[in-house]
Amino acid sequence: MAEYIPLELPENPRLAENIAHFARALRYAGLPVGPGRVADAVRAVAASGFTSRMDFYHTLAACFISRPEHRLVFAQTFRLFWRDPRFLEHMMSMMLPSVRGVQEERKAQAAEKRAAQALLQDQIPEMPQSEDERGGEEIEVDSTLTMSEQERLRSLDFEQMTAEELARAKRQIAEIRLPVPVMLSRRCAPDLQGARIDARRTLRAALRNGGELRQLPRMAPKPRPLSLVALCDISGSMSQYSRAMLHFLHAVSNDGGSGWGRIHAFTFGTRLTNITRHLKAKDVDAALAAAGAEAQDWQGGTRIGETLARFNRDWSRRVLGQGAVVILITDGLERGDPDLLALEAGRLGRSARKLIWVNPLLRWEEFAPRAKGIQALLPHVDVFRTGHNIASIEGLADALSGDGGEKARMMQALHSYTSEG
Repeated sequence: MAEYIPLELPENPRLAENIAHFARALRYAGLPVGPGRVADAVRAVAASGFTSRMDFYHTLAACFISRPEHRLVFAQTFRLFWRDPRFLEHMMSMMLPSVRGVQEERKAQAAEKRAAQALLQDQIPEMPQSEDERGGEEIEVDSTLTMSEQERLRSLDFEQMTAEELARAKRQIAEIRLPVPVMLSRRCAPDLQGARIDARRTLRAALRNGGELRQLPRMAPKPRPLSLVALCDISGSMSQYSRAMLHFLHAVSNDGGSGWGRIHAFTFGTRLTNITRHLKAKDVDAALAAAGAEAQDWQGGTRIGETLARFNRDWSRRVLGQGAVVILITDGLERGDPDLLALEAGRLGRSARKLIWVNPLLRWEEFAPRAKGIQALLPHVDVFRTGHNIASIEGLADALSGDGGEKARMMQALHSYTSEG
């Protein structure tokens, strides 16, 4: 019979119990935490000791984090569970209904709602019911002036969503359809209403009739499907927004009747990764898991100029040769050389039929193009749009039609900012 090795617990047995409760909260928040990892965490804490808060954090992180995208949720859950003594009162006031209005007094930080929802899974008390609710007559409430749940979800920032809201948002994103702009090729096809006369067909018909011209066949340029190329920033500041956009790209890639020619997707942070083949998988979770496994720089730094240079050198002629719409998804916070970024963005803008820049930072009313990376990118894009919620993704249809009003406003702000500087 196998001998079970006794588990060495820390001096205070309550710490091991709290680690188990913390692991359960992580599991509610979406991290794959099982009993084996809990036992490993207790052993690790027993070995490293409980002397430094930072050491304790990294010890648990080494045991419970298995993917880069788990770091944000782990950090918020750790802060609420171990570091903030009044987290329960604060989170309950944030999650329970408020009589002051629909909006919260303070915006939750990234992944904070998800962490709070996990921690309060069994601790939110039920609201007391009145006599009318327990069995009296039904009360009719006029809800004509209230915002529907679907509309609220459309306007909610991806970073402020709970795990349940994010799942519903992904289902809505999968139903969005992106119209294909019409592009006429140089090749022509027979068309009775065409503006041009088909000289070859006219001469062939005349030869068959002894040189007599009985009709003038006409032709018109035939439409050609455009390609769609997406360059998605997966650095730390863009992680949640990039995941939503990749869900959208997966839905477009698997829509056989979308009308697009070829759809290519690339991710970049500190390097460029082609994930096109992964998005062809029918299951969205399997597709994004495979893409995440290949892109090793999730939530890392950002070198936009270097990655655009590699794209222009290695991929531009392959995917942009027949005319393509390029969607650049990034916040423009460049850590490299802004002059290199301006040079490569100019090359990309000239190679693409249309360059659309999706920047979540545009959601702030006080946003101004002060960062060097934004100043380098802005003059070379055709359309400048935000991408922080479902409504902004739906607005990409207007961006394809050539609405550049937002870019004109940003260019005016850029000129005024540079002239003042």
